[in-house]
Amino acid sequence: MKAGDGTSERASADFGFERVALDEKQGRVDSVFHSVARRYDIMNDLMSAGLHRAWKAQLVSMLRPPHGRPFAHLDVAGGTGDVAFRVLAAGGPRTRVTVLDINESMLRVGAERAREKVEGAGDRIAFVAGNAESLPLPDAAFDAYTIAFGIRNVPRIEVALAEARRVLKPGGRFLCLEFSAVDIPLLDRIYDAYSFNVIPRIGARVAGDADSYRYLVESIRKFPTRGAFAGMIERAGFRHVTDRPLTGGVVAIHSGWKVS
Repeated sequence: MKAGDGTSERASADFGFERVALDEKQGRVDSVFHSVARRYDIMNDLMSAGLHRAWKAQLVSMLRPPHGRPFAHLDVAGGTGDVAFRVLAAGGPRTRVTVLDINESMLRVGAERAREKVEGAGDRIAFVAGNAESLPLPDAAFDAYTIAFGIRNVPRIEVALAEARRVLKPGGRFLCLEFSAVDIPLLDRIYDAYSFNVIPRIGARVAGDADSYRYLVESIRKFPTRGAFAGMIERAGFRHVTDRPLTGGVVAIHSGWKVS
């Protein structure tokens, strides 16, 4: 409360290194991804030197979609379909994936790619516009939930985690691939120099947008540590929570289970 006047302080959130009103962050994040949607996957290749492919392969390897039974999977903030297509390829013919993203531009790219890449796409993959904090999906509908490089852009992470648990079936798994803190001396300084100096320049040249990629770099630095984020997952009601750093801690895969 503000001293003396009885009114509540306006809620705020990090937007990179800037502090903005909580209800303003989502719109600003949307603008970032509208701007970069068409070049998003190309930029991922350039920024990570292709490593994002190995990280996502590890994510799907941990997921292990089954071949012999129905498997309903939800991929949140996965508009271009990159993770979803991998899940479909790894799973059996009864695997179905719902891709949810708040950004219509990203979803359009994903739907276009699905028609080219996925046989019988209309039956196996669906693209849904929605907010991770308020999923337009029923309770206990999915066997697994993934979110790759998206949760740090959510204004209220704890609300998104609660929603993830709500839509999972008992025994369902939550998996999050996100940037983390490099924990190898010297590599951390090289990584910082690359992130702040090179990535925005690549964004300017390839996507015509340095500012959006400067925000993305800053948002990584503001994301909770692995331990702090694991604690958030546990407080959301998940059990057997683990985190697995990859590439010296550049990214980490966080896992949790809905036990009941």
